[in-house]
Amino acid sequence: MGKQICMGAMMTCTMGAAPASLIVAPTNKVMAGKMPAANIMDNKPFANIPTFGTCRSPANPAVAAATAANKGVLTQMPCVPVIPAPWIPGVPQVMIGKMPALNDTCKVMCQWAGMISFTTPGQFTVND
Repeated sequence: MGKQICMGAMMTCTMGAAPASLIVAPTNKVMAGKMPAANIMDNKPFANIPTFGTCRSPANPAVAAATAANKGVLTQMPCVPVIPAPWIPGVPQVMIGKMPALNDTCKVMCQWAGMISFTTPGQFTVND
């Protein structure tokens, strides 16, 4: 079934230059590994999904304009994620805040053609 995703899970974007850490507010009051657990609606740019540094997607208007101004040489621009849909597929057997939970196999598309996926779930065993 995969590992439950929670606050601090590391993500990458296929069009981004750097990894980013998922932000999950504790509003659903469900914890995983002592961190707030995520659901498919934790997909809001900047509130949940921060920047991935720079973007290299020609579908991004800022990258397209900078590339055109640079005589066709691909020119990366600051990443500003635009996430129009929830994470997929989710885990419908596990509900968090009345929405399917996220696991480490879930993905979400950025409007600028980047595929965002998890590299670590955000849960780590700590010896107390």
